Amino acid sequence: MTSLLFGSISSLADTSELQRWAFNKAFADHGLDWSWDREDYRAMLEGNGGADRVRAYAEQRGEQVDAEAVHAAKSVAFRESLRTDGVEPRPGVLETITAAKSLGMRVGLVTTTSPDNVAALLEALSPALGRDDFDVVLDTTSVETTKPDPAVYAKALAELGEEAGACVAVEDNVGGVAAAKGAGIACIAFPNANTAAHDFAEADTRVDTLDPAAVTALLEA
Repeated sequence: MTSLLFGSISSLADTSELQRWAFNKAFADHGLDWSWDREDYRAMLEGNGGADRVRAYAEQRGEQVDAEAVHAAKSVAFRESLRTDGVEPRPGVLETITAAKSLGMRVGLVTTTSPDNVAALLEALSPALGRDDFDVVLDTTSVETTKPDPAVYAKALAELGEEAGACVAVEDNVGGVAAAKGAGIACIAFPNANTAAHDFAEADTRVDTLDPAAVTALLEA
């Protein structure tokens, strides 16, 4: 069989600006006079790991903070906003999943965010898209190392009983692309609003709207 693997929650719905807002809310809640503007945040997204971003920013400013606690507060704010404000699937996502399933492909969500964030995102997308639409869902609890390490993709291949060459990944950030390619999986770069200016040269192709034809073309190649 063949499989289509979405690599992050923002490959399904563009939550990037919502996440930036959640970071800034967490900073305020912790009494920090920090505020990440969009330009700063775009540069930070070239690396993976929200707590790591907080930690690095504190070190840059010469401040001591509990990065894990700040990041946990950010995640709570993010999930609450998903529940209250909702979110829409990105262009072409539903059509591509429907087309993949009609071709007998399996579909996975292969992320290293928290299981709570995954659940909140899928709840917000329901009924258009939900957990039952995926044959495998992996999160940060599934592996010991997060992206750009390819471990989570290796785990997905093992759970699906799939060969890397029979899969196509969809990633919205360069760390995710590196993880997919590190596992030997062809990758479509599908940048979100805040990663569009990043260098996706490692990806096999890049799209602004997901298209079933892009998936089948990579499988045929």
